[in-house]
Amino acid sequence: MLNPLSKLVAPWYPTSALGLESGLASLVQVERGRGNVCRLRRAASVTLDKSLIRPGFDEPNLPNPAEFASVLNDLAASAGMLKQKRWSIALPEASVRTAILTLETTPGSAAESEEILTWKLERTFGVPLGELTISKEHLRPDAQRRERYLVIAARTAVLQDYEAVFSSLGWRAGLLLPRHIGESQWLTGNGSQGDALLLSGSQDGFTAVVFRDKQPLIFRSVSCERDERVDELYRLILFYRDRRSGTGAETLSRMLVLGADFPKNRVADIANETLGTDIRPLEAHDLGLELPSRDIPFDSIAAPAGLATLSWQ
Repeated sequence: MLNPLSKLVAPWYPTSALGLESGLASLVQVERGRGNVCRLRRAASVTLDKSLIRPGFDEPNLPNPAEFASVLNDLAASAGMLKQKRWSIALPEASVRTAILTLETTPGSAAESEEILTWKLERTFGVPLGELTISKEHLRPDAQRRERYLVIAARTAVLQDYEAVFSSLGWRAGLLLPRHIGESQWLTGNGSQGDALLLSGSQDGFTAVVFRDKQPLIFRSVSCERDERVDELYRLILFYRDRRSGTGAETLSRMLVLGADFPKNRVADIANETLGTDIRPLEAHDLGLELPSRDIPFDSIAAPAGLATLSWQ
């Protein structure tokens, strides 16, 4: 899936990217090999004190920007990337909100369409639009021919705090995106077709996206306890099965499960039992990514490495 953002996105795509979440920062630099294989040229991760990043949509995320900047500088030094200035950034999932908005009626004009979208945005995010940085992508109509939009929003003040840290390091952050956008590149790149499921676990729950022919069909951000994840996942799979029923569309053919707290085999069992499929969670080598060693978990670098692959897509 090409990047849907506008204001959050500059028109160049660097080969270096940083991934952030509570308790972890990872950076990568990728290079393209033969046959669309992706290789990590450089990579490094560091465990963060959870006081350094407090992901959230409504509150400041960086209590101590100077200390956070120092940690990032040390991380870049450990990877031999101090001279790198152009970066893509995968922000913590909780810091950004994503929604698929559907227009129930056909607008009579572009002005009416914008008016309806503005109303829906205010209802969806519950924040004055003047406080948000918002980008949207026009998706293909749904089965009822209703217009759909993928919308991503972040509080401008939160983005500015991150950008100030990157600027203090001399970094030019051309892409600032939620983690699932970077992770989704592994399912939507390289001419991928059909239905695919991304499940990305976090400390507070998980993000689930079903893609159909590279475009998001279903998006869910679920906040739940760890022991509730299996039940929530089952509800999601049932919703997908019911929505697919009678459409003639092919069923789920690929699945990417990320996050150490997600039981990958159990996820596959639920999907296969519910949908009558026989799929397994994809690993890095299935997706064309060569990892130099087992010391670099794919889960920790999937988001930044996915963003870095945009440099040649």
